[in-house]
Amino acid sequence: MTGVTHVVLVAWTDGQEGGAERLDALSREHLTRIDGVESVHSGTSISTEGLEGGFDWMLTVRFRDADALAAYLPHPEHRPVADAIGAAAGRVVVFDVAD
Repeated sequence: MTGVTHVVLVAWTDGQEGGAERLDALSREHLTRIDGVESVHSGTSISTEGLEGGFDWMLTVRFRDADALAAYLPHPEHRPVADAIGAAAGRVVVFDVAD
């Protein structure tokens, strides 16, 4: 198997809309420290199509392989990001795809 892309879509709870910039920085700070993470991208949509389905923010993490993804989930550097998302999100979708 080749690489894996981990996609997280977040819809904020009321009053949490301002957390995107903080989560962008938190994600870059912590997730890039995890072995097997090749890239981290996040932000709000700039699409003109308006098809976000109520989601406000997206995080993508590119992993070397499926083993790196498996090691990421319990990794202590993942926890601050997961906790921050959990505290601000009304709805979360996670989608992993093999390249």
